[in-house]
Amino acid sequence: MLAGIVSAPLLFRLLGPAGFGDYSFLLSLFALYMLLVQSGLTGGVREFLAKSRSMADWKSYVVGYYLRLAVLFALAAAVVTILASRSGYVAALFGAEYTGYVYGLALLGIVVQLQTYSREALAGLDLERYAERLDVLDKFAFVVVAIPLVALGFGVSGALVGYAVASLVCAVVGLGLVHRRVSLSSVFRIPPRRFPRRELLTFNSRNLVLLFLLASLYHVDVIMLQRFRESAAVGNYRAALLLAEALWFVPIVIWTVHGRSTSELWSRNRFDEITALAAKTTRNTLLLTAVAAVTLAALADAVVPLYFGPDATPAIEPLLLLIPGALGFALARPVLEIATDEGSLRYPIGATACAAGLNVVLNALLIPGYGMHGAALATTIGYGSMFVFHVLAARRIGVDPLAGARLGRAVAATALAAVPIFALATVVVNPWLSLLLVPPFGLFVYLVFAVLTGTIAPAEPFDALAGLPEPLGPRAEPIRRRLEGVNGDLTVVGWFQSMLFLAGITLLVSGLLLATFGPDTGVPVFG
Repeated sequence: MLAGIVSAPLLFRLLGPAGFGDYSFLLSLFALYMLLVQSGLTGGVREFLAKSRSMADWKSYVVGYYLRLAVLFALAAAVVTILASRSGYVAALFGAEYTGYVYGLALLGIVVQLQTYSREALAGLDLERYAERLDVLDKFAFVVVAIPLVALGFGVSGALVGYAVASLVCAVVGLGLVHRRVSLSSVFRIPPRRFPRRELLTFNSRNLVLLFLLASLYHVDVIMLQRFRESAAVGNYRAALLLAEALWFVPIVIWTVHGRSTSELWSRNRFDEITALAAKTTRNTLLLTAVAAVTLAALADAVVPLYFGPDATPAIEPLLLLIPGALGFALARPVLEIATDEGSLRYPIGATACAAGLNVVLNALLIPGYGMHGAALATTIGYGSMFVFHVLAARRIGVDPLAGARLGRAVAATALAAVPIFALATVVVNPWLSLLLVPPFGLFVYLVFAVLTGTIAPAEPFDALAGLPEPLGPRAEPIRRRLEGVNGDLTVVGWFQSMLFLAGITLLVSGLLLATFGPDTGVPVFG
């Protein structure tokens, strides 16, 4: 993440919006290309290396079989791509200026195939400690190689060379580590006839369909936008996407903390426990992602120019359009994780296909007339529909992610907290100061309203703080014990009256902030 946080704005500033747009388009095209090239092979090597079979030299045969397929598929795809470029199909589809880049992507696909194969093989050999470090090495090697090349004036080609060098380094290191455990000379060994070739070849075919549908959600808007608008619009739109997708860090962390493999629960038909886990994860994801989304929206005018530079100012409006959809996609991610553990993938694929189809249709309708704003609106609807479709799909397999999630209360807390957060962002006219003050203020206000609306129990925030080291942890623990068991529901008479009371408080606080310190009518002491 650190490497990505550093590299994205540097690339945008060095390449400019147009160059960054070309680079983003090529990466989106390459991502879909690699899904077809890999065809589930890399996931299969992890799965079957982890399984024990009675056949002698099982691991050697698996390593050799999948390595042969990986190289064969990558070479065949590269040949087809190069022939398509030489025949003029690439120029007809995307423009003559991309023909040279596509040649490079065809060769890059071979290197990336070997890199991905080595990482998955290491994981299958119980060497995850090396597999995960290869990902880190890849990201930092890219920054070390690509940024200087781009700064020296090599442009998009320099960024792609950095990508290739980083992938090559990781492929060589990864294959070397695999060779230490299982000799790569096994690629020349022909397995016996009873070796389950068809099982290994067709493994994970359904999962490949799901991955391709998800990838289309991530990349089809960028590819289609390039067809109808100039590269600068693609670059600004991709900058907006990167900031909106940063919200997905929240569900990843929450799933890491709360989630566990639900496969065993599914095998025992323990639907109540799965539903409870899904509801808890949905509620916590909404709580933390919503406050992050509101804060990002309030600070969009400050964040975008500071992060990507003044040339990225056109990305502000697409970012505001993308934030609601990114929030919906964040809510869908843990539901998708739980549903896929059920095993059949029928309903997760169906739900994702509906969202992906809606996304493609809306992008096709809106991009020609409205450019990156149309792409942002289409994508936010497609992203948001993921949550709706996956909740419906989860219910079909016996799980209700909204049962006990307190969704209505969380939405009320978000709406109430948004007003003072936007008010403070308006008052603090210095962008650096707003980045310092608004996020902690927004989190505090949001937690207060979450408690007052009964979204969370009063002890829950202190429960999180109690796990921290000195000086917060020891001081939060006594408060948590005193509040434990206190009902978090509202005590004011009636839900409607309670909402009116809380709305009055938030409007009063916001009005005082704007009247006293507003940049137009007050004394801008925060400016």
